[in-house]
Amino acid sequence: MKQTKLKLFFMRKKITLLLFTFITVLASAQTINVKGVVKDAISGEVLPGVSISIKGTTLGTETDFDGLYNLPQISKGSILVFNYLGYKKKEVIVADSEMINVSLEQSTEALDEIVVIGYGTQKKKEVTGAVAVVSSQTIDDLKPTRIEQALQGQVAGVNITQSSGSPGAASNIRIRGVSTNGDSRPLILLDGRVIEDLSVVNPSDIESINILKDASAGIYGVRAANGVILVTTKTGRKNSDFKSILNMQIGFQQTTREIPMLNGTEYALLANEAFAANGEALPFSNISGIGQGTNWQNQVFENAPTFNIDYTLNKGTEKSTYSFGLSVLSQDGIVGGDKANFNRSNLRFNYNTDILDNLKFTSSTIYTNTNKKNLIENTLGSILFNAVNMPPTTPVRNPNGSFSQPPVIGTGIEVANPLAQIDNAENRTWINKISGSYGLNYSFLDHFSVETRFQANYSVVNSNTFNPVYNYGNGSVFNNDISTFTDFQQSYFDYTFDAFAKYERVYNDVHDVKAMLGTSIFKSTSRFEKNLTSNASGTNINDVVLGNDVLNGNGLEIFINNNNGSNLSFDSRLLSYFARLQYAYDGKYLFSAVIRRDGSSNFGPENKFGFFPTASAGWVASEEDFLRDSDMISFLKLRASYGIIGNDRIPGFRFVSILNGESEYVFDNQLAQGLAIGPIANPEIKWEQQIPLNFGVDVELLNKVNITMDYFKKTTEDLLVSAQTSGIIGVAAPGSLVPVVNAGTVVNKGFEFSIGYKDDISEDFRYNVNYNFTKLKNEVTFVGNQTGIIEGGSFGVGQEPPSRMEAGFPIGYFYGYQTNGLFQSQAEVNAHATQTNAAPGDLRFVDTNGDGIIDPDDRTYIGDPIADITMGLNLSFNYKRFDFNAYAFASLGNEIVRNYERNLPLTNRPAYYLDRWTGAGTSDSFPRVTTGATSNNLFSDFYVEDGSFLRLQSVQLGYSVGQNLLDRLEFDKVRFFVSATNLFTLSNYKGYDPTTSNGSPIGGGIDQGFYPSPKTFLLGINVNF
Repeated sequence: MKQTKLKLFFMRKKITLLLFTFITVLASAQTINVKGVVKDAISGEVLPGVSISIKGTTLGTETDFDGLYNLPQISKGSILVFNYLGYKKKEVIVADSEMINVSLEQSTEALDEIVVIGYGTQKKKEVTGAVAVVSSQTIDDLKPTRIEQALQGQVAGVNITQSSGSPGAASNIRIRGVSTNGDSRPLILLDGRVIEDLSVVNPSDIESINILKDASAGIYGVRAANGVILVTTKTGRKNSDFKSILNMQIGFQQTTREIPMLNGTEYALLANEAFAANGEALPFSNISGIGQGTNWQNQVFENAPTFNIDYTLNKGTEKSTYSFGLSVLSQDGIVGGDKANFNRSNLRFNYNTDILDNLKFTSSTIYTNTNKKNLIENTLGSILFNAVNMPPTTPVRNPNGSFSQPPVIGTGIEVANPLAQIDNAENRTWINKISGSYGLNYSFLDHFSVETRFQANYSVVNSNTFNPVYNYGNGSVFNNDISTFTDFQQSYFDYTFDAFAKYERVYNDVHDVKAMLGTSIFKSTSRFEKNLTSNASGTNINDVVLGNDVLNGNGLEIFINNNNGSNLSFDSRLLSYFARLQYAYDGKYLFSAVIRRDGSSNFGPENKFGFFPTASAGWVASEEDFLRDSDMISFLKLRASYGIIGNDRIPGFRFVSILNGESEYVFDNQLAQGLAIGPIANPEIKWEQQIPLNFGVDVELLNKVNITMDYFKKTTEDLLVSAQTSGIIGVAAPGSLVPVVNAGTVVNKGFEFSIGYKDDISEDFRYNVNYNFTKLKNEVTFVGNQTGIIEGGSFGVGQEPPSRMEAGFPIGYFYGYQTNGLFQSQAEVNAHATQTNAAPGDLRFVDTNGDGIIDPDDRTYIGDPIADITMGLNLSFNYKRFDFNAYAFASLGNEIVRNYERNLPLTNRPAYYLDRWTGAGTSDSFPRVTTGATSNNLFSDFYVEDGSFLRLQSVQLGYSVGQNLLDRLEFDKVRFFVSATNLFTLSNYKGYDPTTSNGSPIGGGIDQGFYPSPKTFLLGINVNF
């Protein structure tokens, strides 16, 4: 019995041991050791200090300096929660894999996003003005060659047109319409310093772009009347190792369109018809052997290479951050190839450090070098103008190999062989620019801080032009009888000094008070350093041998003699004082007020200073009890702003007479050159005032849909305009100009709407859709000169200006004859109001004043270049390792003047001339052809076309390699992509490109053969390591 109990005891021990072993094995089978790396989803940089917790427990860890983490004995099915400041929280379920690598996306929630507002930042929730943000993620998605491409169609109320599609050409940026007939450019600040053109900025260097569209821009005073664009460049991250980012792309460009022109046979037949209609001898006696002839556009346009490479190196210590950037861009032209090359090199260094816990130093330094070769473009006689007008019956070259010339008669003096123009283009312009921004911030007494910043730009513009002896044809305006070389140099320097103090405190957890008081000094100067034209010999700009100066060839010497011995081109100064008060109660009721006093050297003593107040308010309704728990409305804010902003953008010292003009005097019966009064002075000129009013709503629904709506009205009074005055007062004298006067009021009002939707369908698929549109109405309400009219622009040769500023119409509207079809018979001609030289087949002008005579008094509004509606659409998605992005923009309701046809007897004509009137009933829209005198060439709505368009601006497809390969390569990110820009454009406009414009408020929208924005195809790679 005792032995039996002993056996039973040992059996139980074995069973217990087996059961314990089984449970242990089973438990170990249900837990694993989890490890991995956490990175930024966009840059691929590792993220140190990320909090990782096991949901429902207090257990967790943090990533180390290299972004690595390790969690032992984690049960399968557990949920790991990854948290990091400024990034979206992410939850991951533990499955069978021990390796869990995580990518965190930066937070873009309305409540968390930081917005730059001028001399500071705010959470987007607290912003009371109309401020739009373009993040680095958007820029990374688009991979634009020029930063303007990341703004067009992306931001409601911001309209961007290219002045030309040539490499390195400037852009025209308009925020909420054209508010002045002077300088309508917005203020652009790069890390606080003024820049004139975004094209000099490397897009990969940019961290964010903030656009101030309403009275919130008033903190920048008189320079902000046309809006403000704040560009912030990238800095490193504290406590981070060296991290490199390398982007490379290469591709080619081609024209988006060729204008269909008559071929050789069609051209000869129409020329014969035109000569026959006027009873003249036919220019082409034998048509049969002409054939297709020369396609001048095919000869001019070419596929042009482009490449871009940029490198960024970031580093951070406990107290400092470093960021170094290097980029090189090169583009040939689709017209002229390397004769139109543009290249840009950038060096950037940002350094920030905490000198003490309460004393911080920030700096940003950028060096830029640009080189550009230029061709004649966007004017009468330009390369593309001649590619359209040169006869197709003329070959490119003569039998001896020399370039051909146009016919001796019948094509005018502006039409020339465009290939010869390209071949003889020998010029280059290069700019060296260094700019810096340096600041100190000192905090004291818990709630106070003082900050000072110094920002400066220094640049030297050099230009060389070699004009060889060449004969383009009989009497051509481009003929050059003397070979010359011009060497030009001009320097620019400006600086801004800001100093301000801040007080920021929250009382009783509900009263958030922020106050700022500051001053700003701005000075901008320019000096002519060289302007010398010499006799020269050689075959191109690189082998020029200089001779003596040509007569009056030393332009610098002449300028100094006429400028009191100084080479100073201009000197403009601005002294400002400003204050801002911001108050928020319980995060719900928001208020901001700004007062700024500016003094400008552009005005006389009586009008030198002006006060410009602005104010805004907001109500975060979603923080109220009745909406706080809403499942539908995640965020709702109502806001309004109003104020007065000044504008002083006119040439300096126009309020006082200066002896910088030229005149001839007679002494002892001898002529002598001397000085005279320059531009006519107006001592009464004063600030142009803009009064912006804005009402806005920001809504977020279901934490996925973001909606922003704004109604705005922007009234500009006392417009600074160049007055039309009598020549009796000497405005036509050398060195003289018409006076600047305050004489006009313009109103821009409209509605902006933008909506965005984002969703993560699964761990592998997420997408984002954004759409925006702007409806705009522009109207001049007052013109204060004697005639009530200001004219501008040009059409044809010798005709009156086609554009006007006049009360009751949009600024720069087109003023010409209305047409009502064509005369079909002589009886119709006889029955109509008297129209000079009218015959069957001619345009029938409308007798608008009913006096029975067609004359200049019958001209009226026939269109305008300002779009009624602009819109943009952006679509992006990520599926596993693939990413896709596409965006399009559109413009509706704007007109363009077709002015690229020379309309002479032997110039070529577009193919739509095949639909001309040839007899009664054959056409009621396109007139007959004749060499006789008609009114058909007068400016009328026949030449005004609908410029509306829809353009697919960018399409990009990318692929990122997997983590296993990255680990073997020791890279953080490798991504390959292909992209296309300007892929297609839908438009009824007959010209090259409806998206380009010269940007002039009065005279814009007139197409003299605009250089089209090219279609571009790129292959690229992004590497982070």
